[in-house]
Amino acid sequence: MTLQSTDQPLLEISNLNVHFHSKVETTHAVRGLSFSLGRERLGIVGESGSGKSLTGRAILDLVPHPGRVSADQMTFMGQDLLTMDAKQRGALRGAHMSMVMQDPKFSLNPVMTVGRQIAESYRAHRKMSRRQAKEEALHALESVHIREPNRVYDLYPHEVSGGMGQRIMIAMVLAAEPELLIADEPTSALDVTVQMQVLAILDDLVKERGMGLIFISHDLPLVGSFCDRVIVLYNGRVMETLEAKDLANAKHPYTQGLLNCMPDLDHRNETLPVLQRDKAWLV
Repeated sequence: MTLQSTDQPLLEISNLNVHFHSKVETTHAVRGLSFSLGRERLGIVGESGSGKSLTGRAILDLVPHPGRVSADQMTFMGQDLLTMDAKQRGALRGAHMSMVMQDPKFSLNPVMTVGRQIAESYRAHRKMSRRQAKEEALHALESVHIREPNRVYDLYPHEVSGGMGQRIMIAMVLAAEPELLIADEPTSALDVTVQMQVLAILDDLVKERGMGLIFISHDLPLVGSFCDRVIVLYNGRVMETLEAKDLANAKHPYTQGLLNCMPDLDHRNETLPVLQRDKAWLV
């Protein structure tokens, strides 16, 4: 499979829809989503259930049954994802497109040491011996700012903290050196200090490796300070797309409502505003 390596967008999506059909009704989880992604940090924000995670899973062909994905266009580095069979898309997934999930406890194998899992990832994507894979895994642990990588290599997932687990997941992603990384709420369960460390690692990946990053989050201030552009989703539909630096001055009432619902330590209120939704936003 030949991938383009030009200055064209890494990912181009037009009119993406994700539907879940049942005997009773059809749920439209993502509705007519269109965007392009370069070698940048693109944030996708919205309430729980707005379609953020499903967008990432649709790109990677990981929408669970009975979900159905359709689009007018889905291309990755010049390759048409819509015409690929499952085997071809599977070859892209991991090797060229990867995803870091919210909670590493559900992504790491509990009966294998974390180092062995990283080494296994290297052997899956590159032809190398077990010794070489271990050396690469140790380098990967160092690259995500983990101290004493030799000691951590032999730990099991339950023996590491949440922040270290996230960094281990990122180290596994480094094995394939993907062009696109989708980070689904990677910092939501972490304290502020560790959160900043994980963001610094992701930022380095984009700058030093020329990756494209889709950063999925419900934390608008965090996305505004970290990303380059932001897509705001409500009930699966795009309400607004804007530069991250302009997020505080968003024009759409839904984005304004999300921002206003956040506590402000400088202006004390007895109660937080209730987000008002408009049915016209779905038209």
